[in-house]
Amino acid sequence: MTEPLLPHIHSPADLRRLPPEQYERLAQEIRGALVQTVTRNGGHLASNLGVVELTMALHLCFDSPNDALVWDVSHQSYPHKLLTGRYEQFAAIRQSHGLSGFTSPAESEHDFFYAGHASTSISSALGLAEAKALRGDPHFTIAILGDGALTGGLAYEALNNAGRSRANLIVVLNDNEMSISRNVGALSHYLSRVRSRPEYRRTKRRVERALRKIPLIGGELAVGAAAIKRLFKRLLTNTTLFEDLGLDYIGPVDGHDLKQLCAALESAKLTPRPALVHVRTIKGKGLERAEAAPDQYHGVAQYEDAAEPTAPGTCCTDAFSEELCALAAIDPRICAVTAAMSLGTGLDAFRKRFPERFFDVGIAEAHAVTFAAGLAKQGMRPVVAVYATFLQRAFDQLLHDAALQGLPLVLAVDRSGFVGLDGATHHGLYDVAMCAGIPGATVYSPATCGELRGALRQAMRAPGLTVIRYPRGTAIKGEQTPPLLQSADAFELYGDPAAKIAVVTYGRLFFAACKAAAPLKICKLKRVLPLDPAAAEAVLHCDRVCFFEEGMRSGGVGERFALALLERRFAGEFRLAAVEGFPRHAPAEELLAEYGLDTAGIERLCRE
Repeated sequence: MTEPLLPHIHSPADLRRLPPEQYERLAQEIRGALVQTVTRNGGHLASNLGVVELTMALHLCFDSPNDALVWDVSHQSYPHKLLTGRYEQFAAIRQSHGLSGFTSPAESEHDFFYAGHASTSISSALGLAEAKALRGDPHFTIAILGDGALTGGLAYEALNNAGRSRANLIVVLNDNEMSISRNVGALSHYLSRVRSRPEYRRTKRRVERALRKIPLIGGELAVGAAAIKRLFKRLLTNTTLFEDLGLDYIGPVDGHDLKQLCAALESAKLTPRPALVHVRTIKGKGLERAEAAPDQYHGVAQYEDAAEPTAPGTCCTDAFSEELCALAAIDPRICAVTAAMSLGTGLDAFRKRFPERFFDVGIAEAHAVTFAAGLAKQGMRPVVAVYATFLQRAFDQLLHDAALQGLPLVLAVDRSGFVGLDGATHHGLYDVAMCAGIPGATVYSPATCGELRGALRQAMRAPGLTVIRYPRGTAIKGEQTPPLLQSADAFELYGDPAAKIAVVTYGRLFFAACKAAAPLKICKLKRVLPLDPAAAEAVLHCDRVCFFEEGMRSGGVGERFALALLERRFAGEFRLAAVEGFPRHAPAEELLAEYGLDTAGIERLCRE
C-alpha cells in the first residue's frame, strides 16, 4: 500500500520538495481529508474542494510567509491550512479550542488576517505590499478572492488604488461563478464575456508556440513578449476592466491545471505593476454531488452519512419567511432585498412568489440599505434581510441614508447573538449597541416565533427604521413559562409577584431565565429600543435587578436599563451579565455558559 503524502507535509517547503508526478495524488488526498473532516465537523465544503490545485500552485510559486497570502472571506482556506503545518490539528477544525474555520493569525504565521467578510483582501494585501516596498522587502503579497467578492464596492476602491501602485501585488481572482447564492449583476455577465473570448486564447497559444520553436532563444522570447502580448490582447479583446484600472491581466487560466496555474503565477511575478490572474475553478470539484449543487454544499452542518447535507434548524428564519410572504400577498408595496444571501435569510420563497419585488444586490450590504432607502422614498415598503455580522458593514448607510431621511425601512437581522463554530468574525453581538446610537431606530428582539411574526407586522406599519433581530436555528420556539404578571407592547413580566430578585433579558435568554429554580420576577423585553420606561418601573422595588444580554456590555441595552433605574432612584443592587471582547468559536450553548448567560449563570448571579 502506498504511504500517504499529506501527513508528511509540515510546511510549504515540503510541498516544493515533492516530485511533480506526485502532485495529483496529493490533491486527491487533500480532497479526501476535506470531505472526511467537513462531513463530520460541518463547515465550508464546496469552496474548499474548488481551490485545491490553486492553493498548491500558490505554495509552489511563492514562499509563505515571506510572500504573504491574503485570503478573502477565508472560508476557502482549509487546503492552505493542510499545507502549512496544521494537518495533525485539522480533524478538530471548527471544534471548540480547535482550528478556526477561517484564517487566524493566532494559529499560524502563514495567516495574516482574521477574515470572515467578503471584498476586503485586496485592500489588506495592498497595505501589506506597500509596507514591504517601504522596507525594501522584495517579496510578494497575493490577494485571493472569489468572483462573488467583486460585487462588493470595497474591492473596486482597492483595485482603483492598486492601479497606481508599483508594489509587488498580485490579485488572484478565483472565478467559480458562485458566492453563496449564484452571482448576480453586470459584473457576473462581464466575467462571462471575458471567459468566452476564444480568439484571444487561440492567438496567444499560436504566438507562444511559434516563439518557442526558435532555436536557442525561443524560450526567452516567449517570456519577454509580455508587452507584445498585452498589445495583442488590447487589439483582440478591447482590453479588460482590470487593465483599464492599471493592472496587468493574465488569464483566464484553468484552475485545476497545476502547470497552467504555475505558469500564470510566474508570469505575474515578472510584471512591473500589480497583476490580476483570472483563474476558473469548479466549486465542489472532485465530489460529484457538490459539483452538481455547489450552493447546497457551500456550508454544511454536521452529518454522519455524508450522502446529503443536513441543513441547520431554521425555525426563526422560516417564521420570518412565511410571515413576509403572507404580508406581501396582501400589500403590493412590500419588497425584499438581500446581499447575496437569499437562501440563508429565507428569502428564496419570496423570490419565487414575487420575483418582480425581489432584489439580490450581491455582496454589497451598504448598497442594499441605501438602495432600499430609494425604494422607500418612492412609497415601497422594503425589507432588507441580512445576517447580524454583515449588518456592521452598512452603519453609515443606516444612519445617513435611512434614519436621517425618516424613511420606513425594515431590517430582518438573522443570526443574532452567538453563532457558534464560525466564530469571532461571524458572531452577531454588535448590532444592538450599533443601532442604539441611531436616533429614532426601533429594535425588536422576539423570544418566540409568534413574537417575531407580530414584530414584522408592526414594523410594516412603522414610520421609520425598524430592526427585528433573531438567532440562528430553533432556539426561540415557545416553551413553558411562569405565570404572566403584566403585559405591554414592549415587555412582559412573569414569575413570582412577591420575588425580591428580578431578571431582565430579551430574546432566547428569556427561556434560560424561566428554567431558574429561584423565585424571580422575569421582565422580558420584546422591544429593546427605545426602552419602555414602564419596564424599569415594573422591577423598581426589587432588592436586586440582574440584566442578562446576549450582546455587548458597552453600549448595550443593559447599560440603558441601568440608567433608567438610576433616574428613578432605584435603591437596590444592579448586576449586568453581557459579552465583552471577541468571543472564540465554540457551540453557542458553550459560549452562553462561558459568559454566564445560561440557566446556571443566571442562578449564580442572582445568588451572589
